[in-house]
Amino acid sequence: MSDDAPNITQLSDNWRTPITLFSDYLKFEKQYSAHTVNQYVSQLGFAALYFSKLCDDWFGVQGEHIRRYSMALRSKQLSGRTISLKLSCIRSLYKFLKAKNIAEQSHYHNPAIGIKGPKFAKPLPKNLDVDQMARLLEIPDDEPLAIRDKAMMELMYSSGLRISELVGANMQDISAANGEILVRGKGNKERLIPVGKKALDALKKWLTIRPQFTKPDEIAVFLSSQKNRISIRQVRLRMQEWGIKQGISSQVHPHKLRHSFASHILESSGDLRAVQELLGHSSLSATQVYTHLDFQHLAKVYDNTHPRAKKRTD
Repeated sequence: MSDDAPNITQLSDNWRTPITLFSDYLKFEKQYSAHTVNQYVSQLGFAALYFSKLCDDWFGVQGEHIRRYSMALRSKQLSGRTISLKLSCIRSLYKFLKAKNIAEQSHYHNPAIGIKGPKFAKPLPKNLDVDQMARLLEIPDDEPLAIRDKAMMELMYSSGLRISELVGANMQDISAANGEILVRGKGNKERLIPVGKKALDALKKWLTIRPQFTKPDEIAVFLSSQKNRISIRQVRLRMQEWGIKQGISSQVHPHKLRHSFASHILESSGDLRAVQELLGHSSLSATQVYTHLDFQHLAKVYDNTHPRAKKRTD
């Protein structure tokens, strides 16, 4: 199998049409980002090229074909995570075909059911401790870009925003009076999140100088020096630079601020459901990874509360 991204227009209609319908569904109904949709299309294109040598269309694919595909991927020394993601794309396509009645239900089968990729260890998210976060956010606000950057980092740490949610924030989404921000997460799902006092103070300071960076009718909260909505790449570069300037030993990037928010909230509250809501996770399993970061705290709660663990005082 070639590593080059396949051109699905070279596939026959039997293979190409289901991929096209699925990509339109992801784009227009699920409202996935263009990058995510392209990843699905690319992975399904690779799979179609492989399966087309074994059968005539997606409905002719058998479980054995998918197992052989998985073995071919392993022979390329791909990681277990990568292989699992490729197989997940195939499962998602078949679920779509069934849900949309594209396949005749009487003949429908999902050959990917029960076929799992190789096991792999999920890396724990890395976070900054409270002292490191405090040092990072001690930014001297003596120039406009520093004021903007401090507001961005304070908001991300205060409210656990994804970087896409930060750069996508518009002026009408912020309610300084109520200390809230409305964000649009994955699948364009909206959630209302509280904003802490320090983040509000930093945000208000940025908004007083924001007019220096705006074009007429600009609605973006955070802007670049070119007077456009700041890009994800620009945010990453600025945070990386501040991490170095502030003497943080590990690399600083936006997702690390989100992880730090989650682990610090969980450490203080122990409320996994609340952290799930704040992060905008669709399932609790995505949030449970943070319990690994704070086992000492959970162990202390256990020792102090479980009848068989509490120390005798008499």
